[in-house]
Amino acid sequence: MNRCPTTPSPFTRALLAGLACAWLGAALPAAAQVPAGLGGVRTFPDAALRGVLTLNTVSEATLNGRAIRLAPGLRLLSPQNTLVMVHSVLGQSYKVNYVIEASTAMLLTAWILTESEAAQPRKGNSDAVQFNFRTESDAK
Repeated sequence: MNRCPTTPSPFTRALLAGLACAWLGAALPAAAQVPAGLGGVRTFPDAALRGVLTLNTVSEATLNGRAIRLAPGLRLLSPQNTLVMVHSVLGQSYKVNYVIEASTAMLLTAWILTESEAAQPRKGNSDAVQFNFRTESDAK
């Protein structure tokens, strides 16, 4: 007759699982526990421009003093390269690198910049009016 249980009790299983997790956490190097993007160098596409973005509503913003619509798939990325929900930063202004979708002229992607990223030169923040057509007076 066997009076000892053949399977470990729930308490014993929980204790063993906790010890295994603690051992695995201690075995990982410290660098593996730091989220990606902290202190790293971000690269931006060549088409990205520089500007000041103020989010007015979840579908409209002001970019360099002009009204612009936000694309339905807008990606607003924090300095740590994580997604920022637009509704959580309404009314705030940020220095950003941005990409505008060519076919709709809507803001597609914006990266909120750190101080060091903002210090790097980049095209943009221009008050010149740009059109996608020419007139005869422009040919001169």
